[in-house]
Amino acid sequence: MSAELLQRARGGDRDAFAALVESHRGELQVHCYRMLGSLQDAEDAVQETLLAAWLGIDGFEGRSSVRTWLYRIATNRCLNLLRSSGRRPVTAAPLPVRPPEPTRLGEVLWLQPFPDVLLGGLSDQAPGPEARYESREAISLAFVTAVQLLPPNQRAVLLLRDVLGYRASETAQLLGLTEDAVTSALKRARATMAASRSTDPPPPPPGGSEERALLDRFVAAFTEHDIDALVALMTDDAWMRMPPLPFEYRGTAAVHRFFTAVYLHWRESDQLVPVRANGQPAWGDYRRDPVTGLLHVTGVYVVGLAGDRICELTRFEAALAPYFGLPRTLG
Repeated sequence: MSAELLQRARGGDRDAFAALVESHRGELQVHCYRMLGSLQDAEDAVQETLLAAWLGIDGFEGRSSVRTWLYRIATNRCLNLLRSSGRRPVTAAPLPVRPPEPTRLGEVLWLQPFPDVLLGGLSDQAPGPEARYESREAISLAFVTAVQLLPPNQRAVLLLRDVLGYRASETAQLLGLTEDAVTSALKRARATMAASRSTDPPPPPPGGSEERALLDRFVAAFTEHDIDALVALMTDDAWMRMPPLPFEYRGTAAVHRFFTAVYLHWRESDQLVPVRANGQPAWGDYRRDPVTGLLHVTGVYVVGLAGDRICELTRFEAALAPYFGLPRTLG
């Protein structure tokens, strides 16, 4: 931290304040996304964090790093949002066909994907020595989904301790808790996360030949609307999800029933445009307008991989396409 920059920021110099905090914006957004599960809510939380930091810069005494100070503000902003009734309302267009009976109703309806293009702005600072999760796992949809099922305090403690690697004493100070409370919350959070952790093999290296071969087969099956070929690529306990719609299907039989039920609508898909989300392969799904001939984006699909199989297929609303640089129409 530059003492000169801090002094200038305290004197009302916005450029100096921006120089102090801008390098942390990307990682704060990822942290807020992990806390909230929503890209849009995370953006709002980061804006509120930076505004609060600017208004409170006079109160920053430099006893911690600027980064830790910002994490304290951001985490507590997220906790306030989670405990309030003011979260962004979850809305979704209904499916054009009646889906089959789901395996269960979705529990994380507010979940949104995180574009990989935003991960490039992360700080180079490594997590603390007590971190338990590698960065790739800690941004995956499966991890973020599991975190959303934790109570707010457990969620914050787990992310600060096991993802960012803060010590128990530091976490207690960040959250205004006792060390005993932090230790207790972490124990319960770890137990919940362990119960939800998959035993599937790890995904192949991103961009490697194994991943490309599997994804080529997926795209071919999807664009040819071959249900049997698509399901054959999946693990026996694969998930099909579509937040914010409250439908989840688990297992190849349930996934097969779903695609059979929506086949007439699904076969209108004409093109998949590749992107990446949460460190995972993703695509914008486009359908051709029979009148104009233009391709219109209708959703974003993200796949989870396990070895040489697909373990999760999640469809998100088309409204999220601009975050991935996906145009609304293609010629």
